[in-house]
Amino acid sequence: MAETKRDMSHHRILVTNDDGIHAPGIKLLEKIAREITDDVWVVAPDHEKSGAGHSISMHIPIRLSQLSERHFAVTGTPTDCALMAIYEIMADKRPTILLSGINRGANLAEDVTYSGTIAAAMEGTLLGIPAIALSQVFELGGSPPWETAEHFAPSLINQLLQCELPANTLVNVNFPNVPLDQVSGVRVTSQGQRPPGSFTIDARIDARHVPYYWVKMSYKEGEKHPETDLHAIQEKAISVTPIQLDLTNHGWRGDLAKSLEGLA
Repeated sequence: MAETKRDMSHHRILVTNDDGIHAPGIKLLEKIAREITDDVWVVAPDHEKSGAGHSISMHIPIRLSQLSERHFAVTGTPTDCALMAIYEIMADKRPTILLSGINRGANLAEDVTYSGTIAAAMEGTLLGIPAIALSQVFELGGSPPWETAEHFAPSLINQLLQCELPANTLVNVNFPNVPLDQVSGVRVTSQGQRPPGSFTIDARIDARHVPYYWVKMSYKEGEKHPETDLHAIQEKAISVTPIQLDLTNHGWRGDLAKSLEGLA
C-alpha cells in the first residue's frame, strides 16, 4: 500500500469498540494508535456490547472504572463510551480522531445499522470528531486473521488521517478474511445489501420447560454488486466505505411531496 509519511504526533486519539475493553482487537488498535502518537486514550465497554447499535443508556446510570492510566471501562454502550470520553474523561482537551475497533467480525452492508463499532464512530462524527471504524472479517466458528489487520491498518489509518473528512461522514474499514499475503488491494466501496433473513429467531425450551429465544445470525449469500463492500471482501480486498449520517432518500423526496400535495 502506498504511504506518505507525516508527523502525526500532535493527534490525541480516542480508541473504543463494542467487543469490550479486554478484547484482542482493541489491544491491537491501541498498539497501532501508539505508533502515531503518545496521546492515546482507551474508553470502552466493560464487557461485550456487539449489536448495541447507536443506543444510549437513558434509564440506567453509567458507571466508570479506571483500569490504569488512560484506560477506562464503562458499563454502558459504545455510544455511551464516546460520550463519556468526550464530555467527561477527556473534557480538558477533545480527541482529534476517534478509532473504533478493531471489531472481531465484519461490519458490512446492513451490519452498520446494528453495529456498536460503527455507532461509536457515528457519535464521534456527530460531535465533530473525525472517526474511523475498523473490522476484521472472519468466518463464524473460525479465528480472525488479526495479522492482516495489524499489517495493513497502520498505513491505511495514516493515509486517512491526511484526508479531510466531510462533515457528517465516517470511514468504515473492513479487512478480508485472508492471510496478509493474499490481500488483493484496497477499494473505496459503497454499502452493499444482503438478502433479507440474516437474523432469525431460534426458539428453545429450558430445563423447566419454559420457552426462551436466541437471535440466530446466519448471513444470506446473495448477489454482490461490483463496487460494494461485500464484493470487495469476496475478492479479498480491503473495503473502505465512506458512510454519511444523512439517511434521507433525496431521490424520492420530490415524488413524495407531489403525492402529499393538498394534505392539511
